[in-house]
Amino acid sequence: MSGQAAVWLVLLVAVVAANLPFVNERLGIVGPRLAQRKHWALRLVELLVACGLTIGLGRWLESRLGQGQPQGWEFYAAMVFLFLTLAFPGFVWRYLRRS
Repeated sequence: MSGQAAVWLVLLVAVVAANLPFVNERLGIVGPRLAQRKHWALRLVELLVACGLTIGLGRWLESRLGQGQPQGWEFYAAMVFLFLTLAFPGFVWRYLRRS
């Protein structure tokens, strides 16, 4: 896989993973369906787990392409905020649209 393909793969996975907690009522992605609506805190936990898995995928792909670069806290903070920005359409669809 080329470097450019890896970047696009990580971006695509990030967009999908950022919006998944808002478009389903399952616990996690494949867990049991909850009878009631999920609490916002549970959606936030799912969002942070998806963010961690996306970062892990990116780091794994980077290590397969060559030597992985050490990252400081700034990289991870920027990635979390980018992930929250990518989750905005799902948040709007779940909480701000008119029923």
